[in-house]
Amino acid sequence: MGFDDTFRMSSHAVITDKKGHVLMLKATYGSFGWGFPGGALDPGETVHEALIRECMEELGCEVRILYLSGIYHHSKVNSHALIFRCEIVGDEEITLSEEHSEWKYMPIGELSPTQRKRVEDCLSFEGEVRSETFMPQNTA
Repeated sequence: MGFDDTFRMSSHAVITDKKGHVLMLKATYGSFGWGFPGGALDPGETVHEALIRECMEELGCEVRILYLSGIYHHSKVNSHALIFRCEIVGDEEITLSEEHSEWKYMPIGELSPTQRKRVEDCLSFEGEVRSETFMPQNTA
């Protein structure tokens, strides 16, 4: 790795309800879109520490990490997103931070194609961590 390289990494949780719907959070920043709980690693943090911290900040409750299912590179922003299968510990209530305005469990079919791919990979995990690069879509 070169001294001038920029490298970003984030950890995200796939959490489902009893119906198999996926927990999604609506952001109060950027594009105000829906995304998985989680976020960027802080300097010196492991991917697991970041995920546990981000989920506590965003959901107000503790999560249990079950496994890492995939690592996905987004060429547009030069970032790697690590996707973990998680569950909320106990029956804790979700309490959102100021970063999100809403939460809901969404059917997989309502997710964006990128999110759907990550969830399908996660839920069909059989012991092999998957990886893929997502390229910007041609809008012409």
